[in-house]
Amino acid sequence: MKYGFWLPIFGGWLRNVEEEQMPPTFDYAKQVVQAAEKWGYDTTLIAELYLNDIKGPERDSLEAWSTAAGLAAVTDKIEIMTAIRPGFHNPAVAAKMAANIDHISNGRFTLNVVSAWWAEEAKQYGGVFTEHDERYDRTEEFLQVMKGLWEQDTFSYEGKFYNIQDTKLEPKPVQRPNPILYAGGESPRGKETIVDHCDAYVMHGGTLEEIETKIADMKERRAAAGKNPFQSFGMAAYIVCRDTEEEVQQELARITNVKDSSAYAGYNDFISKSQLEQKIELMDYSVSNRGLRPNLIGTPEQIADRIVAFENAGLDLLLLQFSPQLEEMERFSKQVMPLVEEKRQLAGLNK
Repeated sequence: MKYGFWLPIFGGWLRNVEEEQMPPTFDYAKQVVQAAEKWGYDTTLIAELYLNDIKGPERDSLEAWSTAAGLAAVTDKIEIMTAIRPGFHNPAVAAKMAANIDHISNGRFTLNVVSAWWAEEAKQYGGVFTEHDERYDRTEEFLQVMKGLWEQDTFSYEGKFYNIQDTKLEPKPVQRPNPILYAGGESPRGKETIVDHCDAYVMHGGTLEEIETKIADMKERRAAAGKNPFQSFGMAAYIVCRDTEEEVQQELARITNVKDSSAYAGYNDFISKSQLEQKIELMDYSVSNRGLRPNLIGTPEQIADRIVAFENAGLDLLLLQFSPQLEEMERFSKQVMPLVEEKRQLAGLNK
């Protein structure tokens, strides 16, 4: 299992808790990522939103790509997975930027392709926001342009959304033929795009049964399309790790106590502009990306058992959220990661 975490660029992950001691500053992000490298984390995911989806649109948040470039220069090992939304980018310029950050990081830069869901944000920042399936049509062209520029010496493209002629891109990315393209989607149209154009599949948090079913489905779709197997299957999850059951329940009650707040400004767009496989309740939304659904909640022993079960189901990457970030990341690395490894050894999972 690879351990990743969401970079805290919004000031926290809890929509109903005002102060999480996680300032949305580059200095704090740098501190978190450099500590994570020491603690054995493999990946950080940097969300791309120009408005703060967690604490409210009026609150501070960091821009993803400039943050990624800065972190690439001050880290040595960790994979920097940065979201990209085609409706906000020129694909040729984005391909150039991605190749540059890949060189800054010496081949550690990857992309999480997101077709977007927040109509209000697009309105405020001039992003292109259309009907659901058309967003994926745009995404497909966007990826074809990026990959063409990364792979070919001179590349031309004429499509519905993009038109470039005799374009050269140098230097090419360190990773060949391209930086890993992660993507998540639950609609039939979204899955089609991911199967045809991306390298790895990432999911919102789900139960063991839900994740097992999704992985099997995407493996079948990939094989039917005649493509190589996905390189990775990842899942978002929020961690509540405590020494006793009583402490676990106290923390769970604290973080799901839904309040009337601008932090829920994107909720209606999220449930209406996305085609989701599982019904989302407002309490689930108190922690982003359905992070409570995997139930990585409990004592270190309980959480380790559940992680091994997810690995048995085919999952190989966890994208975790913590609050407060540094303290809980350290606890997880010291109390849970070694237990998972012990259980894997006993189960004969190590290759």
